[in-house]
Amino acid sequence: MADTIVSGMAGRYATALFELAEEASSIDAVKADLDTLAALLAESADFSRLVKSPVFTAEEQEKAVSAILSSVGISGLSANFVKLVARNRRLFALPGMIKSYAALVAAKRGEVTAEVTAAEPLSDAHYAALKQALAEKTGKDVGLDVTVDPSILGGLVVKIGSRMVDASLKTKLNSIRHAMKEVR
Repeated sequence: MADTIVSGMAGRYATALFELAEEASSIDAVKADLDTLAALLAESADFSRLVKSPVFTAEEQEKAVSAILSSVGISGLSANFVKLVARNRRLFALPGMIKSYAALVAAKRGEVTAEVTAAEPLSDAHYAALKQALAEKTGKDVGLDVTVDPSILGGLVVKIGSRMVDASLKTKLNSIRHAMKEVR
């Protein structure tokens, strides 16, 4: 975990939560709760607006978050953490806190996460093949965080830590275009 860098305010909150979860032997339970919250943020525009908007007071945010947490079955350490974040007017940073916590859990388990950008959703077979190839290359268990971006036209962009491989069709076409300009 020493080589895992989580920085900024979101990283400090995530580190504190991770340490509390580790003491309580509930790292996985908190991760599951935070994954539920992340999914809720992604699918609910109203919840996302509540989290991001500075218009709501801390009391309003805490009250709304408490109701949401109880409706999705999140309690205990995770619920107390999110309520504290709302009380401290830091709810806008919740997505970063969730991501930082996930990075700390992955580091504890010896996993790495690859950020993958694809032009279209990956089939199950492609997902498994990419995961296996990256695991062989890194020697670690690799989780994939796949984003779909049609603007890359085709291929993949894969980022693991500070290393990035851009095998997108858009980049290749730009390279050809640049090479042809130099020929003239």
